[in-house]
Amino acid sequence: MSTPGTPGSGQGGSRAMDLTDAAPSGGATGQGQAHGHDLRDEPISELLKRLSNETTTLVKMELELAKAEMTQKGKQAGTGVGLLGGGGIAGLLALIALTLTLIFLLDTFMKTWIAALIVTVLWAAIAGALALKGKNELKEVNPAPEQTIETVKEDVQWAKTQKPSART
Repeated sequence: MSTPGTPGSGQGGSRAMDLTDAAPSGGATGQGQAHGHDLRDEPISELLKRLSNETTTLVKMELELAKAEMTQKGKQAGTGVGLLGGGGIAGLLALIALTLTLIFLLDTFMKTWIAALIVTVLWAAIAGALALKGKNELKEVNPAPEQTIETVKEDVQWAKTQKPSART
């Protein structure tokens, strides 16, 4: 099961806030606490290692979110493609089955070639309407992973607001 704010949970929000247990705290004073001790006491190598690990975790989370979003958008696009294909097949089958029936019916009132032309134009209009409906469904799909883009922007903004701790 997914938890709120994680990839696949269906809920938005920045995961930067989910990393607060790993991020320095202490607000404007710059006195970060990590696992019960002051981050200013940590060696630079340890801080860089933590930064690398936390950055890796953040990137992995963003990639998971992008993957989940793209899967969802792919399913949505599949609906439009299915409608477009279904419209094409239905149009073809209807054209084959009913064309002869309509031509024979109209043939009782006019020449056969005129009856065939009328039926052809009728089925072409129906097939065009179905294809247009499928095309409009596909236009509604935005392939960009919008939630991921937004949360990356939030993460960058959050990172910019963090003040580096001055070692004393």
